[in-house]
Amino acid sequence: MKYFTRIDQLDQLSQAERTELQRVTDKFPFRCNDYYLSLIDWNDPKDPIRAAIVPGLQELDTWGRLDPSDEKTYCIMPGLEHKYRSTALLLVSNVCDGICRYCFRKRVFITPQSEYLRALPAAVEYIQQHDEITNVLLTGGDPLVLKPSKLDDIIRPLREIDHVQIIRIGTKMPAFNPARIIEEPGLLEMIEKYSTDQKRLYVMTHFVHPRELTELAVRAVALLQKAGAVVANQAPLIKGVNDDPRVLAELLARLSFIGAVPYYVFQCRPALGNRAYTIPVEQGYEIVEQAKAFVSGLAKRVRFVMSHSTGKVEVIGKTGDFVYFKYHRAADDADSGRFLALASNPDACWLDDYTETISEYPAELPYRSYGPQ
Repeated sequence: MKYFTRIDQLDQLSQAERTELQRVTDKFPFRCNDYYLSLIDWNDPKDPIRAAIVPGLQELDTWGRLDPSDEKTYCIMPGLEHKYRSTALLLVSNVCDGICRYCFRKRVFITPQSEYLRALPAAVEYIQQHDEITNVLLTGGDPLVLKPSKLDDIIRPLREIDHVQIIRIGTKMPAFNPARIIEEPGLLEMIEKYSTDQKRLYVMTHFVHPRELTELAVRAVALLQKAGAVVANQAPLIKGVNDDPRVLAELLARLSFIGAVPYYVFQCRPALGNRAYTIPVEQGYEIVEQAKAFVSGLAKRVRFVMSHSTGKVEVIGKTGDFVYFKYHRAADDADSGRFLALASNPDACWLDDYTETISEYPAELPYRSYGPQ
């Protein structure tokens, strides 16, 4: 596998383009490999895979911030977050096989030495001491860039904690580099060892466009499933990549065909540089609903959500005057399931855009709310 970490290595771009885009990569790192680049139709300037991985000048827009979901608020120590009562998140890697241009954790690649877990024993001890934690999510970066032996060192002590029932691995490796899975028997053996009848390992894939579901990618997913992993897919809604309802429908349908459960479609987080990739919330809801209309019930299970600083907020409905949200999961347990009816704002790209006093949540908000108080 050949990797590219400098924009001047992309011979498919003109010299003028490479010079111009250097301004972007000086700010936000670039990384990709020859397999993923081979999926691009370089004759199409609007190619969706190109939009997902090749830098664009629009990233220099100063809209957004580096930590759009306020993850640092919930950090117990570098690389360990505990936002939801039953879930701990471990940032076990500061590297991805490719860097998505719409990434919401750009800060991990800008300051790679400060944003990932380095004190594993301390993190394991914290999880041991909190028996409410039943789920641990391994993320980063991409956990599957780690050697199987290194990943084993992380998963083994977690599996020894009785109250940890589910371990999830968030990865884009099946899309970016399926050979990493196909040609790495040690990884599959590790999954088989730790994905037991009573405690499954979950692999949360990140397919954003049907073209990523190549024969190799589908084979990689099948091998993960054969090893005992439960596979589910999470995909952000990205302008120029999957914001066409029929393209999104094809993605959802094909994921359901291969047994990679369509789990979440995320509203693109307002990370620094992400304005050009972001669809307004209400337009996004319409796109997701139109896509779901084209597919069977098994592909309709996907939820359209945003990972707000206060919790995972599901967009559940829309009328002429109101948009309806529900806290799928809240940082404050008392607000999980809380229902919100907000006045429509077609330009809103995030929950904060619906009210100027969102920082006071959950008290004294100027909208109607129903549910746990």
